[in-house]
Amino acid sequence: MNRSRTVRRLRQETSFDARLMTPIDKEKTAMTNAALHRWLLIPLVALMAMLAGREVARAQTPDSTDLSIELVDPKVLRVCADPRNLPFSNEKGEGFENKLGELFSEKLQKKLDYMYFPQATGFVRMTLAAHRCDVIMGFPQGDDLVQGTNPYYRTAYALVVKQGSGLDDVATLEDERLKGKHIGIVAGTPPATNMAVNGLMANARPYPLMIDTRIDSSAAAMIKDLMAGEIDAAVLWGPMAGYYAKQASPPLHVTPLVKETSGPKLAYRIGMGVRPADQNWKRQLNRLIQENQPAINKILLDFGVPLLDENDRPITTETATKQP
Repeated sequence: MNRSRTVRRLRQETSFDARLMTPIDKEKTAMTNAALHRWLLIPLVALMAMLAGREVARAQTPDSTDLSIELVDPKVLRVCADPRNLPFSNEKGEGFENKLGELFSEKLQKKLDYMYFPQATGFVRMTLAAHRCDVIMGFPQGDDLVQGTNPYYRTAYALVVKQGSGLDDVATLEDERLKGKHIGIVAGTPPATNMAVNGLMANARPYPLMIDTRIDSSAAAMIKDLMAGEIDAAVLWGPMAGYYAKQASPPLHVTPLVKETSGPKLAYRIGMGVRPADQNWKRQLNRLIQENQPAINKILLDFGVPLLDENDRPITTETATKQP
């Protein structure tokens, strides 16, 4: 048998005829081919998904300035605010968050409008989350109810006392001179824990945390009691402490509580709040904060807000151009 005949015979022996396959063999072959077809499609589908993803990513780059999907009205700066909560905001536009809204609307060349709602339970749900406005001007960094911008100021809870009371230089709630004193505290706020740790709650006077700011103010009531001598000191959130102390006659002494060694830290960074999906809007606000920090600092200092840098040093008019 020559070589060519041998090769031809081997080919015949190793080949198969589909007509000779059993039904089971045919089914197995079909299943194998189908599986192979599916696996060959996977790279193609993956490639298409990758290309689509690139298009989506390109549309969401920081260079995109289209805010029509994110904002209630791209031509209007719509602010979520409390109608009666000085020094932050009120319906007359007298708060520092009102002034920040005016600054930002001018820089954005937009009309300024407000959605007012008492800043209590349901505030975010009824305003920002309901798409009735687009930004909350003041929100603590790290609060997951909203997406926060970069912080534009840092402050702390503060001790407020009368000038010449002998408590002017008290810098911490651990100070022995506070023992036995009647101290005003908003119930449920972080410094209440520090006061409890230091045995100051027995003589403390609590003021309610959750109130309707349209008809009541715990901060105003506390300062009134301090001026009347019904309490010896008041512990308030920094912006409220600074504002009401400045309004008092004579002015009261304010000490930010940044030296606490027990209990929670009492200094916080404050930014603005937007909806989680509003990425381009957040970037635009971050740019506004960065570009206008000196003007922001001036507004806050004019309202008596005790500003702090990252090392807990006070930011004064002379150093107000520095970042918070």
